[in-house]
Amino acid sequence: MEEGFTLLLISLVVLFYGYQSKLLNRFNISGPMVFTIVGVLLSPLFFGNSYLHVEAESVQIVAQIALIVVLFSDAATLNLKNLEWKIPFRLLFIGLPLTIIFSLVVAVLMFPSVSLEYLFLMALILAPTDAALGKAVVTDKRVPLHVSSSINVESGLNDGIVFPLVITAVALINGTTNSESGNWVSYLFSQILLGALFGALSGFIGAKLSNRAINKNMMDESYHNLIPIALAVFSYYLAEHFGGNGFISAFFAGLFMGNFSEDAREHIENFAESEGELLVLVSFLVFGLVFIPFSIEYWSLKTFMYALFSLTIFRMLPVYLSLSGLRLDNFTKLFIGWFGPRGIASILYVLIVIHKLGGTKGYEEVYAVISLTILLSIFAHGFSANPLVKLYGKG
Repeated sequence: MEEGFTLLLISLVVLFYGYQSKLLNRFNISGPMVFTIVGVLLSPLFFGNSYLHVEAESVQIVAQIALIVVLFSDAATLNLKNLEWKIPFRLLFIGLPLTIIFSLVVAVLMFPSVSLEYLFLMALILAPTDAALGKAVVTDKRVPLHVSSSINVESGLNDGIVFPLVITAVALINGTTNSESGNWVSYLFSQILLGALFGALSGFIGAKLSNRAINKNMMDESYHNLIPIALAVFSYYLAEHFGGNGFISAFFAGLFMGNFSEDAREHIENFAESEGELLVLVSFLVFGLVFIPFSIEYWSLKTFMYALFSLTIFRMLPVYLSLSGLRLDNFTKLFIGWFGPRGIASILYVLIVIHKLGGTKGYEEVYAVISLTILLSIFAHGFSANPLVKLYGKG
């Protein structure tokens, strides 16, 4: 299939979904579902003859930019004055490690022929959550603010926290002896600290400059949406250049810009609901177009069972344990635990890992588990978001 024809079909899908989006939402059919299905239909599995492959740099760039924009936008909408850190802190520093440990232990038992390093890598890739797959959970007013904001903060930060560990695991698999593997604790600390520092600095300065430009009427209206997104990309590469984690930087840049400039926050929300949403949806189309065809032949009952465990027990039990002692009812704990979808971050991490390891040969089953988990999450969390939000509201 020629590139131009694929772009034409993508534009047609955007038009179709845009015109029918409200109607589809009534049936709990989300954008990621539609675009994933279309991607699969356009792939060699059905009607297409895709020129793209999983190692393609263009595929990685699309997912990378989408993740930067999502992290930045999600953070910008968080109001620090009203945010309670007690729940996110427990989710990130108790629930997340427990999820990785549970995932690794069961993976060792289920896939004894796969190396420990690769199983650890699989557990890491499937650890980050993606609030975009259960959008109603973080946008519907029937969900209490402290619950929706906690899910949003966890989704924004766990991507960046896990990423340095992913790179460390890749370095160990490659047998390298650089700082990423030889002194991984120091590397992890610097990635998080420098990422947060450069992100906060970028966001704060960007907010002050935006406020000044707006107050003095120096900025053309058409650039109000573009400036924050340019800042998101800038903060990412600034942190990466100085040894920090770019995704953490993008999150903190959005957090500081959104909280130090109300005008910027408003325009970031507008961008996220339009151009940002398009980037996210195209990423899911790429997932269906490239990743499903590459891994589907390695799906099995065992990979399906592990994917199911990953979305339920490995996520919900650690979350429930991490929230013990807080004044939360059991339904709320299970609600937070269930809405740990796997999405853009997991897709991006897979692409980065494949690129750095030079392919997938010999470990196709691992990538089959990852792709199946993401696919199940797209549909399971997409279909369940609105019904469970309504149930929460009645409670």
